[in-house]
Amino acid sequence: PSTYQKIDSKPIVITNVTILDGIGGKIEAGEILLKDGVIMGVGKSVNAPSEAVEIDGKGKWVTPGIIDNHSHLGVYPSPSTRSHSDGNEMTSPVTAEVWAEHSIWPQDPGCQRALAGGVTSLQILPGSANLFGGRSVTVKNLPNRTIQDMKFPEAPYGIKMACGENPKRVYGAKGGPMTRMGNVAGYRQAWAQADEYRTKWADYATELEAGGSPKRPTRDLNLDTLAGVLDGDIIVHMHCYRADDMGTMMDVMKEFNYKIGTFHHAVEAYKIADKLAENNVCSAMWADWWGFKMEAYDGIKENIPMVHAANACAIVHSDSDLGIQRLNQEAAKAWADGKRAGIDISQADAWQWLSANPAKSLGIFDKTGSLEAGKNADIVLWSADPFSTYAQADKVFIDGAM
Repeated sequence: PSTYQKIDSKPIVITNVTILDGIGGKIEAGEILLKDGVIMGVGKSVNAPSEAVEIDGKGKWVTPGIIDNHSHLGVYPSPSTRSHSDGNEMTSPVTAEVWAEHSIWPQDPGCQRALAGGVTSLQILPGSANLFGGRSVTVKNLPNRTIQDMKFPEAPYGIKMACGENPKRVYGAKGGPMTRMGNVAGYRQAWAQADEYRTKWADYATELEAGGSPKRPTRDLNLDTLAGVLDGDIIVHMHCYRADDMGTMMDVMKEFNYKIGTFHHAVEAYKIADKLAENNVCSAMWADWWGFKMEAYDGIKENIPMVHAANACAIVHSDSDLGIQRLNQEAAKAWADGKRAGIDISQADAWQWLSANPAKSLGIFDKTGSLEAGKNADIVLWSADPFSTYAQADKVFIDGAM
């Protein structure tokens, strides 16, 4: 369980500042009040207590803290050495039993660098070698002694899945899968086993409740996680590049009645943005990475704004210890590329790619991801327009503490 503790802090009011609320709203010369770890008020003026520390935000901007829903900090920490490489359990195509949090080194200096870039929360995932790579964990970006001290309270677990080239490359010479059809057979077999496992435990519970003495089924850690997905308790995060692969995976999703929360990387999401919107599946994307392998060949710079314009859930992610330091700039690139292509999205709407939408994909939007009263005071005070290359995160607050 999470042992995260927020840092005590005095009430803080930021005045005379441009505010992007993370859900499409923009306030000029506004105010925001942070108290007791939450946002107490945001608007043209707020009722600040006399003991509040006042910060003059003239010429500066406030946004929700950036949430990176695809990171490998801690499981591939700095310095990058073989002894530190703990993100891929490449011993079987299906390793749903492993949990990223059991590999994370919480003192990874990459976390502090991300904090300097305005990242207040992140999802740390296993790698993408396997069909099922294991559980992910969502953390508050407050580096601490143990991973439990960083775990985002009450955030649901995720599971990392991968389609396409990576499992083929890793297992093609190890007995398979070696093709895309082999990948899909592997997912379907695993879900079928998980469904049988759930039925066994449900029957056991029913017979026990009726006063019988049934034999307790053998616990299987791999199937525990997969059953958790089928029960709706664990969110699927799927590494997937090509549109046809994403379409296939949504078919498998419907066959076994589970929910894919987000396709990650999703280089061809623009081709099926309407289907993503119809199925309420998010896409976590890079601004402009493409062409580094065949399934990344059809990437376009307008991917993110095109997905947004189709009313689908678009997210800017890093998948990089370097990119996580400048996610505001990555979003700005995608926003500008969209404008040049005639997709006119406001900055206020585009900030959803960095806070509200990743929060929704991680199941924590009720707690963070937007500047609304009662939510966690996870915010960034920027030195300038955060869509500028020259903007820096002047002050970063997690639960109202700087």
